[in-house]
Amino acid sequence: MTNETLWLIIGFSGQVFFSMRFLVQWWQSEREQRSVIPIEFWYFSILGAITLLAYAIHRADPVFIVGQLTGLFIYMRNLHLIKKNPNAANLQKEG
Repeated sequence: MTNETLWLIIGFSGQVFFSMRFLVQWWQSEREQRSVIPIEFWYFSILGAITLLAYAIHRADPVFIVGQLTGLFIYMRNLHLIKKNPNAANLQKEG
């Protein structure tokens, strides 16, 4: 396996993580018959952002790097707010 093939696998893995977050959100919304964002959505978002950030750094793409860093900050902040106040996340699911 070449170095470039490994990095392509890393990049596509990041894309898979991002796709999974939407599949998890869709599946949970269908189960509850309303739009919800389960906590797994944020974990997949973080995994995808970290993986794609590594790929972006490897490719030395400043636009991609800034985009992934910004998203990563937002995903981690949302997860922190959910952990800080779990009742607020439950209100979202109930409301």
